Amino acid sequence: MNLRERLRSGLVIPAHPLALSANRKLDERRQRALTRYYLAAGAGGIAVGVHTTQFAIHDPDVGLLRPVLELAYEEAQPSGIVTIAGVCGGRKQALREAELARSLGYDAALLSLGALQSAPEAELLEHCRAIGSVIPMIGFYLQPAVGGRILPYSFWRRFAEIPEVVAIKVAPFDRYQTLDVVRAVAESGRADEIALYTGNDDSIVIDLLTHFDFGNCGDFGERPVRFVGGLLGQWAVWTQSAVGMLARIKQSTETGNLLTLAQQLTDANAAIFDSAHQFRGCVPGIHEILRRQGLLAGRWCLDPAEELSPGQSEEIDRVCRSYPHLRAADEQLIAENLEGWLRGVAAVEPCKKTDKMTGAR
Repeated sequence: MNLRERLRSGLVIPAHPLALSANRKLDERRQRALTRYYLAAGAGGIAVGVHTTQFAIHDPDVGLLRPVLELAYEEAQPSGIVTIAGVCGGRKQALREAELARSLGYDAALLSLGALQSAPEAELLEHCRAIGSVIPMIGFYLQPAVGGRILPYSFWRRFAEIPEVVAIKVAPFDRYQTLDVVRAVAESGRADEIALYTGNDDSIVIDLLTHFDFGNCGDFGERPVRFVGGLLGQWAVWTQSAVGMLARIKQSTETGNLLTLAQQLTDANAAIFDSAHQFRGCVPGIHEILRRQGLLAGRWCLDPAEELSPGQSEEIDRVCRSYPHLRAADEQLIAENLEGWLRGVAAVEPCKKTDKMTGAR
């Protein structure tokens, strides 16, 4: 399958975290182990250099963008999964990063527009076309709380016309803004070419269950549109369960049970992503789950001030205790393979079992 077909098939794509040592230096051994975990868990792709990887790695003074991209690609390339590199900054920086991603062999770039907060719509679209001329592009609606900007329907309608767009990650954490993107794709006539991926970590299952129907879409008639998969920080943890969950959603008619699962996953995400404090503890929350599982040695971030919020650890305790079915399969997978991954042993064959992995109680 070509890249569009692979993305349209619907994949679990974890947003890859950054493994650091106690002195906040890259922990190469654990960074590779994380990628091996995602491969073994059955992920269909990885996204590296994105918000969950910490945007600070894009700073030349930090100097981590190339080594982190290289490590992930070296581990992932033999498996043939989709590799996505985060690209951000102004025009010069974004072009340089897109060219780096292409030179390393990445399939596509996930383009953040957070650095262009005051740019008019025409300038944003010109910026996107420039990046698309270098590497296939995935649009990114990043929520303003973590550095994104409001992008109206008119932007997404014109963005969908750019030939190099292969997918859009929709992550505004807002239903109205989510509808803007989905309707723009539906009305562009390119719904069969552009894969929609949820990044709404607060509404994963609802996005994946919904057939979005906007009635008569002009020349394209009535064309219900669906999210086919997810590119998510939430799926950086409990990844094998996410693979099982997506398989159930694709095949299942158990809407009631899945809606209960949707509530449970959103509750768990609120604790991990620290919604009570405007997501300030989002990345440390992801790290904390991975630390408890043994994949990370600590929850250190590049910014020493980036830590769990007051009460967040207790909330993580609560959701882990309340929803063991969301984590059990991954904890078993990690326990059985962590020692080998840390020694440099390649990932095991992805687990094919999907039944009962994510059953709501």
